[in-house]
Amino acid sequence: MPHPAASSTPSAGPDPSATSSVAAAQHRLVDVPGGRIHLVEQGSGPLVLLVHGFPESWFSWRHQLPALAAAGFRAVAIDVRGYGRSAKPQAVEAYRMLAHVADNVGVVRVLGEETATIVGHDWGSPIAANSALLRPDVFTAVGLLSVPYSPRGGTRPTDAFAAIGGPDEFYISYFQQPGRAEAEIEPDVRGWLAGFYAGLSGDTVPSGDPTKLSLVPAGGKLSDHFVRHPLPAWLTEADLDFYAGEFERSGLTGGLNRYRNVDRDWDDLAAWDGAPVTQPALFIGGELDAPTLWMADAINNYPTTLPGLMSSHILEGCGHWMQQERPEEVNRLLLDWLKALPDAA
Repeated sequence: MPHPAASSTPSAGPDPSATSSVAAAQHRLVDVPGGRIHLVEQGSGPLVLLVHGFPESWFSWRHQLPALAAAGFRAVAIDVRGYGRSAKPQAVEAYRMLAHVADNVGVVRVLGEETATIVGHDWGSPIAANSALLRPDVFTAVGLLSVPYSPRGGTRPTDAFAAIGGPDEFYISYFQQPGRAEAEIEPDVRGWLAGFYAGLSGDTVPSGDPTKLSLVPAGGKLSDHFVRHPLPAWLTEADLDFYAGEFERSGLTGGLNRYRNVDRDWDDLAAWDGAPVTQPALFIGGELDAPTLWMADAINNYPTTLPGLMSSHILEGCGHWMQQERPEEVNRLLLDWLKALPDAA
């Protein structure tokens, strides 16, 4: 049943010339207990909730929405709180993991559903995993792209990140101070996004080292490691214009505040220390994606931490933006998994 307090209103979508592959999708603004969420919906059938990462938007799933819809699923991509047309609370703590999980539950309820499969990429992956961990009654299967599931551990995250990088500064540490990264990015949002996307793409990763962009030179900026390329093959000028327009309008603070809650999450999730996610699961990583390299131990631990894993794949030569870099391959893997789920239609 829909949440009794929920409502929805149509939302004018972005320029259709930039989103022709999802021309049939419906844009809506829906009320959930934590604020308003912008979502893009296509198709009918079992609900699949798609959760993006940083610095992205619902648009990151533009290739998956029509493919899932054509295969008989109700595909819904959200703008995570702080992004696009979704609510942007001012308080840093409003972006804790518990708030994102509550938003996802609220979206499922406002759509009139009891359960959903949840799929996340980048930060969307731990958001999806924790949604499944905390609300197994709602999220009956979980797909993780890029970032492997790793349960809460014994070390406070900011302490762990401070130990990475030697003389350089790990990017998550760099993102901790409000306003610091914003001052780097916001004077030239489009240029910064182009460099960041290229630096983590399989076809343009600098010197073949996908981890280089994770380190900030002492006294420098993250963009000091950008290598100016032509745009990656997966990213058109119109795509970049769309992303840049979203962030020029909304700013980057909402997305960056997710990083600023890692210690708060660690405190909030103490009761789930070491807890496995037991639902049927999918993992897709990229051979040239930094989290796949950093978190190889997490992938190796899946028999314990992700015991319901049905399908796991590392895409050769693929970088971080896998559902955009390799849309046909990712769509095939997603659909094969979705159709094999125990409760698949």
